[in-house]
Amino acid sequence: MNQEERAPFILVVDDEEEIRTMLHYTLTKQGFEVITAQNGDEALSIVKKSEKQPDLIILDWMLPGLSGIDVCTILRTKPNTKNIPIIMLTAKGEEFDKIKGWESGIDDYIVKPFSPSDLVGRVRARLRGRNRAAFVQQVLQYKDLKLDTASRRVTKGNNTFRLGPTESKVLECLMKAPTRVLTRKDIMYDVWGGDEQVAPRTIDVYINRLRAALNSNEKEDCIQTIRAAGYCVGGPGTGNGGKGE
Repeated sequence: MNQEERAPFILVVDDEEEIRTMLHYTLTKQGFEVITAQNGDEALSIVKKSEKQPDLIILDWMLPGLSGIDVCTILRTKPNTKNIPIIMLTAKGEEFDKIKGWESGIDDYIVKPFSPSDLVGRVRARLRGRNRAAFVQQVLQYKDLKLDTASRRVTKGNNTFRLGPTESKVLECLMKAPTRVLTRKDIMYDVWGGDEQVAPRTIDVYINRLRAALNSNEKEDCIQTIRAAGYCVGGPGTGNGGKGE
């Protein structure tokens, strides 16, 4: 690392001192700058008062006071923190818990107990993705549907709105190959890197949320379901009202 580069700044939020200490040691050893917080209020205070924003946040769900879900929701509503990658680290491993986590706007989900080396790998992957996004702005278009991948701004007809981070990634995946039918597995690999912790139902949740946003004033379904195959923007077949295949 040259003198002009700085170590990525990571905020670790967990109420278990043993985990905070272990992650601080592991991540510092890997060259990251690390600060820790033991609850949601402390984490939000650090983000607000720090001279620099964290490059990534590792966030426990079950915190005293504000939960990790609450913290994530708050961060996603603020312009200066809405794009910070968030990895949720939690003992909650049921499918409905994971779906709730993804819906709050997290970027990755790791269930305790976990492998420190796997977590470091995921941290590096998320930081690489963020760095690429900072330099690449792409506008994807299919008919009257436009997606600015950098700002996550969508224009459809005369309507303009902004998507959450994961909704934007799912729509980008579909719009990179309009009219091509993508399976759940295709979408999972493109958006989540093939993470086995992402349940198929999670993908359905995001498709349905996209439909709700894109089709609010439309009779025709923008994202179509091809039975026993997958999803596509445009192309053959007709939508089925938001049901998965």
